[in-house]
Amino acid sequence: MTQEAYVTQGPLTTEAGAPVADNQNSETAGVGGPVLIQDQSLLEKLAHFNRERIPERVVHARGAGAYGTFTLTRDVSRWTRAAFLSEVGKQTETFLRFSTVAGNLGSADAVRDPRGFALKFYTEDGNYDLVGNNTPVFFIKDAIKFPDFIHTQKRDPYTGSQEADNVWDFWGLSPESTHQVTWLFGDRGIPATLRHMNGYGSHTYQWNNAAGEIFWVKYHFKTDQGIKNLTQEEANKLAGEDPDSHQRDLRQAIEAGDFPSWTVQVQIMPAAEAANYRFNPFDLTKVWPHEDYPPIEIGKLELNRNPENVFAEVEQSIFSPAHFVPGIGPSPDKMLQGRLFAYGDAHRYRVGINADHLPVNRPHATEARTNSRDGFLYDGRHKGAKNYEPNSFGGPFQTDKPLWSATAVSGATGTHEAPGHAEDSDFVQAGNLYRLMSEDEKSRLIENLAGFIAKVSRDGIAERAVNNFRQADGDFGKRLEAAVQALRG
Repeated sequence: MTQEAYVTQGPLTTEAGAPVADNQNSETAGVGGPVLIQDQSLLEKLAHFNRERIPERVVHARGAGAYGTFTLTRDVSRWTRAAFLSEVGKQTETFLRFSTVAGNLGSADAVRDPRGFALKFYTEDGNYDLVGNNTPVFFIKDAIKFPDFIHTQKRDPYTGSQEADNVWDFWGLSPESTHQVTWLFGDRGIPATLRHMNGYGSHTYQWNNAAGEIFWVKYHFKTDQGIKNLTQEEANKLAGEDPDSHQRDLRQAIEAGDFPSWTVQVQIMPAAEAANYRFNPFDLTKVWPHEDYPPIEIGKLELNRNPENVFAEVEQSIFSPAHFVPGIGPSPDKMLQGRLFAYGDAHRYRVGINADHLPVNRPHATEARTNSRDGFLYDGRHKGAKNYEPNSFGGPFQTDKPLWSATAVSGATGTHEAPGHAEDSDFVQAGNLYRLMSEDEKSRLIENLAGFIAKVSRDGIAERAVNNFRQADGDFGKRLEAAVQALRG
């Protein structure tokens, strides 16, 4: 489905198509008199202007995006029956939205914050959304903690500012965050551009093949431009001088034909290995070590077309991890399970119940056939078709072919913690990451963390925060403690 070209020539009209006689002067009761309510051109303009913005995203409000193509370079049919992954050389149109997490719509790009990496594949079986970040892990492992976490990153309801007390109080009381915080305050915490950073699916997903076999998979998007980052000082300067630096860089690169690309890799775990793996493979705060499951290159992602309107295509774009296609499905990852509901619910509130009808969101390689009708911005696309199933009038019908394979469950319902594994520590991988760093990288990490922790008002919050890093690595904690104490006097 394509949009009709917008006609720019000819008389200016109202939204209803009537010509506008005067777009410079409001209608008044005589020269210098009060404005008349019968000036419908004026009222229509003002009313539309008042409604030009929709509520910004609670998280990931600040974003940029571009269209592109995904090209499959390896046969993966032994692991998945997904049609867009069925043939080497096959290309699928995509739309990728980058974003910061905590900042509002008007915030600066060059800040220390994870970056959203939300990718929509317009496949022949419908849209597949892979909603990830530029880090392979996250701060928490259960969606029930997500609103609390985001409240600590956003403006305090009393002060109206982000408060170090709130951030470090929550992180200190949530040891599982230690790994992601180490990532965030390391060198990769502030990418130089959106083109010079990796992307990750972060969650574990299910792939299932034609025989119904299940595999657990993690996605990696490795930048072909190379990793480039900003120091805190460089970022502070750039954010003040050019708040739109990342958005401008991406747009201008594509305009110049310098199309950014990423090499796409997956880690694949046979389902039978999950139960006895050394840690919970569905824990979003942990990575799968490459020596256990080496990344396998499967394709190339290229961005090659800019949106024509940022609001229509970037702000109104919607992504949901619940948008699966045959051959791909969810895992028991408790953060993912919560996001399956939360993302769609956010879009229904923010953009509207018919958000999927917008050109950027609707399928491009197939056509959606549903029995949903009416609601805000409904366009009447179904005409006289019946809106129920089954029916005898040639309406759409169920396939009896599930998108993903069933997984076994057992036990009583309840608010359970995830199943325990031998190495389910909140600190091991944070310590491993620290020990992989060079001495210069460690020094910058300590400086970045200490500068933020030193801002908290209570010694107990600072001490608890430092103690989490001490448990990850003794040297890490010792150096961080000294740096915080020096700053706090």
